[in-house]
Amino acid sequence: MSVERVYLFDTTLRDGAQTTGVDFSLEDKRAIATLLDKLGIDYVEGGYPGANPLDTAFFSEKRTKKAKFTAFGMTKRAGRSVSTDPGVSALLEAEADAICFVAKSWDYHVHVALETTLEDNLAGIHDSVEAARAKGREVIVDCEHFFDGYKANPDYALSCAKTAYEAGARWVVLCDTNGGTLPHEVMEIVKAVTKVVPGTHVGIHAHDDCGCAVANSLAAIEAGARHIQGTLNGLGERCGNANLITLIGALKLKDGYASRFELGVTDEALSGLTHVSRQVDEILNRQPNRHAPFVGASAFATKAGIHASAVLKDPRTYEHVEPEVVGNVRKVLVSDQGGQSNILAELKRCGFELEKGDPRIARVLDEVKRKEAEGFAFEGADASFYVLVKRMLGEVPAFFDVERFSVNVERRYNAMGELVTASEAIVKVRVGDEVLISAAEGNGPVNALDVALRKDLGKYQNLIQDLELVDYKVRIYQGGSDAVTRVLIEFTDATGERWTTIGVSANIIDASFQALTDSMIYKLLKGGATL
Repeated sequence: MSVERVYLFDTTLRDGAQTTGVDFSLEDKRAIATLLDKLGIDYVEGGYPGANPLDTAFFSEKRTKKAKFTAFGMTKRAGRSVSTDPGVSALLEAEADAICFVAKSWDYHVHVALETTLEDNLAGIHDSVEAARAKGREVIVDCEHFFDGYKANPDYALSCAKTAYEAGARWVVLCDTNGGTLPHEVMEIVKAVTKVVPGTHVGIHAHDDCGCAVANSLAAIEAGARHIQGTLNGLGERCGNANLITLIGALKLKDGYASRFELGVTDEALSGLTHVSRQVDEILNRQPNRHAPFVGASAFATKAGIHASAVLKDPRTYEHVEPEVVGNVRKVLVSDQGGQSNILAELKRCGFELEKGDPRIARVLDEVKRKEAEGFAFEGADASFYVLVKRMLGEVPAFFDVERFSVNVERRYNAMGELVTASEAIVKVRVGDEVLISAAEGNGPVNALDVALRKDLGKYQNLIQDLELVDYKVRIYQGGSDAVTRVLIEFTDATGERWTTIGVSANIIDASFQALTDSMIYKLLKGGATL
């Protein structure tokens, strides 16, 4: 049997941005695009250039190396040409490899939402695709409300799909926009579409309002589609989109799919699936879903009893796949073997070569558990994990010692009579026999502390000169009067490398200080600094 290629299209940065409580920063979008690119996703949809300043800025340069960086927007408006439609112009000007046009395919929406004729809507699809093709862009057309449209007027819905394909669209994507279609309906309708558009040009975009988005996506593949759209962790408006994390696991590992279809996701990348899922949640300041398929912390957890006994004898008794292949870990609550396996996997991913059975692994595991009990979470803070392990291995020299620091925040009127808030930090650092005292003002207490800390580090100053703080996140780990604050700080340097560190404390400044010093130690270790 020949293996067919299935293409994955991620819309986390566009459709996922509509999730209640999710607000991407520019750095969030960059970080997630990098994760997707490394994972092996074929298309990364970055957003809607021209619709808001953030997305326009994001498309000022290409953000992926291998994946096709994709801009999203509407087909031209009725009564305009493609050359006079500002939305289409913004798409054509964006630094993107591909353009995804959303087009109405339900006659009801054409009349009510667009207030135009069915013929004008078809012309808009044709002209928009043609214009993008003329600019050398690959084109995807998302046929919005396709399944509802097909049920209401199958001839018109099919004509929208056919028009897009004949105009040169690489992919014609059938959208279950309201999320109310069931798998047997998807199978039937996709088969009907493949009679007018080849399945090698047909895609599916499923919403999860009936809890069927993943099942609907797989049903579309069975019916002949070869392109799946979705989001990391199922992000999206209302109930979310098809979860690409779950789909990747199913397509790569389950009988009937793994032998028939090939993805851009390699086996090596698959082993980082759990890390990707959890890192996205860390970036967005969300608690990961413990019960998520494949990647949840409880996905391979078994409580003591007959199930646990069976798993200890043979994991296949209660596991449908091996947790290690997706970067997860088996957790049998009567054994600590799962914990050691997890730490081994993390050590390997971060560049440490320790053999199974090395007694240092148990010590690292105990320290990680102790830290996690305090509120630390290392999934989104690789650099802090790296520094922690280096310390446990006795490989972190005493580069510097901060003997004391103070931070002052003052609210006052400036010389122009404006009410302003000023922050100042003073840091006393010992580097060898040298004592250095630095003071700095900043845009907030953490910025002031960062600037003061890095103002003068004696003989190591040249190694940290190019450091730049690019992102700062705060999460309250435990509420109430004994609340614990978790701080994540991301740095970059002149090489373009980026890393994240974590600090935890009841005091937000102290937590920030921990993350700042970890970042500097990480930089010095990577830079080969010595005493």
